[in-house]
Amino acid sequence: MLLIPAIDIKDGHCVRLRQGDLTSNITVFNTDPVAQARHWVELGAERLHLVDLDAARSGKPVNLSVIRKICSEFAEDVEIEVGGGMRTLERVGEVLDLGVDCVVIGTAAVKAPGFLHDVCSEYGGSVIVSLDAKDGMVMTDGWTKNTGHSATDLAKKFEGYGVDAILYTDISRDGMLTGCNVEATAELASQLSIPVIASGGIRDLDDIRKLLAVEDDGVTMAILGRSLYEGTLDFTQALDLVEATEAAKDNQANNEG
Repeated sequence: MLLIPAIDIKDGHCVRLRQGDLTSNITVFNTDPVAQARHWVELGAERLHLVDLDAARSGKPVNLSVIRKICSEFAEDVEIEVGGGMRTLERVGEVLDLGVDCVVIGTAAVKAPGFLHDVCSEYGGSVIVSLDAKDGMVMTDGWTKNTGHSATDLAKKFEGYGVDAILYTDISRDGMLTGCNVEATAELASQLSIPVIASGGIRDLDDIRKLLAVEDDGVTMAILGRSLYEGTLDFTQALDLVEATEAAKDNQANNEG
């Protein structure tokens, strides 16, 4: 299980939202996203999840300079995935040229599947699709529009395009610290052969334990946001739990072998 700290960037600051609301409920946790990235890397993060929230709204790479600084300092040491405003091949290429490992495509993947197909053809091996769902149905446009498509159906479709992973968020829980929807995430993963990244509502070590229990179903990564910033989840303790669980699995396998 790969635990991935999130760094959401708005107006050059590291912030967190509640249920994706860009107009209110915005909390600034660090005015220096580069320093925030350094903090997570020093604690042992192996991957960072960066989101340009301004670009997600405007389609323009508002915080590209911040992302460039993070990549220049850390891209050789950790994996970096970037989302927000990935609506053109040019934008995707521009971000990947910074040394980013994966781009995360959200609404554009659902609204313009032809675009997603082109991205997978051009940049296969570096494409994650983010599916935001409510009651299992995918939502777009700032989580205001129900697409009428289930997360499972779209995930299967995009898997056929060649995407490398699905980032699944239960939007009713995102930023609310109410616990991850482990059941829905595991159910989605069981229908796919590509990895699923859990997101939304992860609160504490109990949520990490629940996710570890479904890792074999294909839930191999998790995005950690508000829980880290508000202190309901200690990143070092979470990493220790993952390491201990994996060691126990290896011992069991060796004993059975």
